[in-house]
Amino acid sequence: LTEAFSVPHVRIDAACLTAETLMMAISEPVRQIHDGRLRPQSIDVRILLPSRDITLAFPVPVPGQGEDDDAVHKRWLGQRNAQGQVLRHNLQSLRSSHGIDVRVTFRALPFTPPVKLYLLNESEALMAYYMIARREETVESEVLDMYDTIGATSLLFSFEKQAGRRDAAFVEESQKWFDALWETITTDLKLS
Repeated sequence: LTEAFSVPHVRIDAACLTAETLMMAISEPVRQIHDGRLRPQSIDVRILLPSRDITLAFPVPVPGQGEDDDAVHKRWLGQRNAQGQVLRHNLQSLRSSHGIDVRVTFRALPFTPPVKLYLLNESEALMAYYMIARREETVESEVLDMYDTIGATSLLFSFEKQAGRRDAAFVEESQKWFDALWETITTDLKLS
């Protein structure tokens, strides 16, 4: 991802569950911009996240365990909103500190994405499967038993346009898929 910030006009498109991995990954190029090692003129980030109003495929309570579906959903929503806000803040701060034209836009998906997809400058696609597992997490002294994923541990596969026809086709089709979602069935998303 740091390499993607080495061009004058950076464009990142992402479809993911919470933006946690993207938030962590962008911290390095942001640090290098502050250090003066990277100097993009503009950064345009578009992020697709599940809508707060849908029934998610995951995370969900383990059936029959008496778990509160609302508590699991609220936990996910809090993560999605917090991670998106931190990501947006860290990028938009580059506008005032370095004069970089920054745009960060979120749209709401009407479904739970089974994979995370990052499209970097229309030349590379990073894709990872969300691996679902049963896990427990304590939230406000309540133990939630749920089926969830830890997206930060998902293995990202890289496809580069310059690596050959197969990779180029994957990048191009992934970009078309993302653009089609962005322009059709998604809605404005405000992080609260």
